[in-house]
Amino acid sequence: MARIIVVTSGKGGVGKTTSSAAIGLGLALKGNKVVLIDFDIGLRNLDLIMGCERRVVYDFVNVINGEATLNQALIKDKRVSSLSVLPASQTRDKDALTKENVGKVLEELGKTFDFIICDSPAGIEAGAMMALYYADEAIVTTNPEVSSVRDSDRILGMLASRSRRAELGLEPIKEHLLLTRYSPKRVADGEMLSVEDVEDILSIPLLGVIPESQAVLKASNAGEPVILDTESDAGQAYQDVIDRLLGDTVDFRFLQTEKKSIFSRIFGG
Repeated sequence: MARIIVVTSGKGGVGKTTSSAAIGLGLALKGNKVVLIDFDIGLRNLDLIMGCERRVVYDFVNVINGEATLNQALIKDKRVSSLSVLPASQTRDKDALTKENVGKVLEELGKTFDFIICDSPAGIEAGAMMALYYADEAIVTTNPEVSSVRDSDRILGMLASRSRRAELGLEPIKEHLLLTRYSPKRVADGEMLSVEDVEDILSIPLLGVIPESQAVLKASNAGEPVILDTESDAGQAYQDVIDRLLGDTVDFRFLQTEKKSIFSRIFGG
């Protein structure tokens, strides 16, 4: 039985698609069969970050409309054969997605894959609601700023009330907090909420803290999920996220400012 995980947020630009790509690839590298689905109908960015934009022939909506089979639309990752991407359509209406047709696609994918990662659009519009409806788990992605956290709180309300699990009175969606673009220095300077602040506001278990890093932008521009950059703090933090998702206990890193050595303090290094 596939684990259906939605990567969601209330606000755009918090690193949802970057996180979906890193988590999907990281799970596949651990030997799992993973499919990434882009629910952002009309925009479509997941294929860019995965580096497969030139290989898109058919998309999610083509499958739903019966214009292509899943096998035709799925793009196999060139780095890891157990990872596939189902791209969004750039030209179709978001209303093409319904609970019934999305459910059929997920049911079919669930026969083959261990993990189905749903990359949700931001906010609470139709595409976002479709992305979370069938989820077993949700990775609520937020930046450590008040507006982003507030909007994430609204998403938690949707997860609790608008999902299939809520409608059927089943066990609630398992919620995880992913804090992105975290800077301990800016926290210390009072410019950013701390991990503890965000946990107090949202009250859901912390899955990962991704440090602010130029490696993320560099990786996205190269079409390479940042988890492949094992030398970067961000890449290592996403690897910790994968380990926690798979049930391992891993200490949180990158939460404190680096202390300069005495030589750095003396010579200004």
